[in-house]
Amino acid sequence: MISAGQTEEAAPRPGINLSPQASSFLLRDTPRTRRFQELLAPELSTSERLEALAAKAHRLTLQHFGRAMRLFAPLYLSNECINNCKYCGFSRDNPILRVTLTPEDVEAEARHLVAEGFRHILLVAGEHPKFISNGYLQEVIARLHRFVPSLSLEVGPMEEEEYRPLVSAGAEGLVVYQETYNRKAYSEMHTAGPKRDFDWRLACPERGARAGFRRIGIGTLLGLAPWREEAIALARHTDYLLRRAWRAHLTISLPRLRPAAGGFAPPDPVADRDFVHLVCALRIAFPEVGLVLSTRESPRLREMLIPLGVTMMSAGSHTEPGGYTGAGQDDLHLTVKGRRVEFIDKPPCTTATGQFEIADERSAADIATLLQSKGYDPVWKDWDQALGKGSANCF
Repeated sequence: MISAGQTEEAAPRPGINLSPQASSFLLRDTPRTRRFQELLAPELSTSERLEALAAKAHRLTLQHFGRAMRLFAPLYLSNECINNCKYCGFSRDNPILRVTLTPEDVEAEARHLVAEGFRHILLVAGEHPKFISNGYLQEVIARLHRFVPSLSLEVGPMEEEEYRPLVSAGAEGLVVYQETYNRKAYSEMHTAGPKRDFDWRLACPERGARAGFRRIGIGTLLGLAPWREEAIALARHTDYLLRRAWRAHLTISLPRLRPAAGGFAPPDPVADRDFVHLVCALRIAFPEVGLVLSTRESPRLREMLIPLGVTMMSAGSHTEPGGYTGAGQDDLHLTVKGRRVEFIDKPPCTTATGQFEIADERSAADIATLLQSKGYDPVWKDWDQALGKGSANCF
């Protein structure tokens, strides 16, 4: 444990923790991943051919998922972080307003979301062992599990044995984005902190599946490297996990970079047409996998993608801790190069800094109404945890 004013670097890992079969899966193709690459061909991005892909993606979505759209909300626990990631608003060296919510604050935020209708909440936090420890997470999960039936985590990667008590406390999902599968870009983007370890992060979804999470979410942060290259690596990762972690339900997210503290400009921005092409290709190649769409995208694009493969959407989101109720205002502080700096007077504003700017600010009720107007069923909860009790290990 470190004192509040210290900064941290990555501790040595006990091992990469990739299974023997995983050592080179990002370089291997299967019939399914080869088919996916064919679907990404540039000549398929013309209006006529893209419309044909969209029609096929729509048919497959209805076949495998019907007209159900699962809704969720992110709940940010903390924006403290020990990593320097050039693209992230929470990056350690960004001089932003930070806070870590108390378990009581988190419960207040969660009860607000439940009152809006949500029954699936994604708990999100920067990576900082001083604040976001196993004990803290376990307490938060246990508190919320009493009234939130579906809880998922998007926090710093952990050991398999560290995940097990979180699963026992009530967490059923784990989300870990590789950010970029391009090792050179990954090294350039992650300049300090434990997140520098590419392979440690890459193995995390598999560790989570072994620990008992029944939902595993992966994804790539579009804009850090050429999108087709990222998509092919993501498809290989997906194909591998479908074979290795087959008892867990797999979802894919495709977040595009949004403006955030630090003013980072993506080196490889992805156009809307290419984004739609990618969603359609993933649905056709992986018809059984859930596709997640966040409020990073504009209202217009989100509405367009509803019938083309998306099965899960966030709504009414905030990316700052305390964003729903104003919780945590009494502990707002500044950080300068990872060191806490107290305010002599009052903070310049009453909310912590968000991770990135939201593009679709419509409420959960607005999104539910929109879905119903298009013939879709907004699903707030689609399973009961009792169904998962006693399930066998997936390895």
